[in-house]
Amino acid sequence: MTEDLLKIGKRELRSRLIVGTGKYRDLDETMAAVEASGAEVVTVALRRIDLKSGPGESLLARLSARGTVLLPNTAGCYTADDAVRTCRLARELGVGELVKLEVIGDRETLFPDNEQTLAAAKTLVSEGFTVLPYVTDDPVVAKKLEDIGCAAVMPLAAPIGSGLGVRNPYNLEIILRAAKVPVIVDAGVGTASDAAFAMELGCDAVLMNTAIAGAKDPVAMARAMRLGVEAGRLAYRAGRIPKRLYATASSPLEGVIGSARGLV
Repeated sequence: MTEDLLKIGKRELRSRLIVGTGKYRDLDETMAAVEASGAEVVTVALRRIDLKSGPGESLLARLSARGTVLLPNTAGCYTADDAVRTCRLARELGVGELVKLEVIGDRETLFPDNEQTLAAAKTLVSEGFTVLPYVTDDPVVAKKLEDIGCAAVMPLAAPIGSGLGVRNPYNLEIILRAAKVPVIVDAGVGTASDAAFAMELGCDAVLMNTAIAGAKDPVAMARAMRLGVEAGRLAYRAGRIPKRLYATASSPLEGVIGSARGLV
């Protein structure tokens, strides 16, 4: 097979796993998990990090030294205006134009507000941002975001941090059939098999945080997720056999000794 690169906007990436940086015990564990994941893109919450801190042993400094592509996100924003202001601030402070747009509509479920997300995406795209929006698994909303000019769409698999895995593969399949931009599963993955399943459906990448940071051994889980994403993508590209109700022999029966006399 030819080299399989993930293209997001102007970027070409080898890794199809994007990881977050929250909920770890300390900075060393965070960086060890990032390394084990092999992720080239790491998302950071703009409202929970000191963007004005100088060089040194900060999270941003260590990610920068690693050559990581930062994906600032607007976690904690509940209106389009808040999300747009947060992204503008990040760009002014030099974080970049690549952003994960997240506008929350419900504090308990953390489901996104699709209406506010669409409004914020329209403004950010018009201002030159490369927008990756977090949305529900709604095919209509996903298509609207693509039409606005978002560089990818990021439907949830299940509620943030739930670990339930892909709850509605059929909606994801509809989104995948219609999308002409990358589809990145965001939220709800619990273990490596969930990541592999999402990739086997044809998703272009998976973004996760809690599934790794909340594991008993986050570094080992980060490696497991890396392998799960790689295996799922390879299986998708290889093309699985069709599902059948009845068995089919692994070896053909034609030419087997005794077959002409009905002995097999």
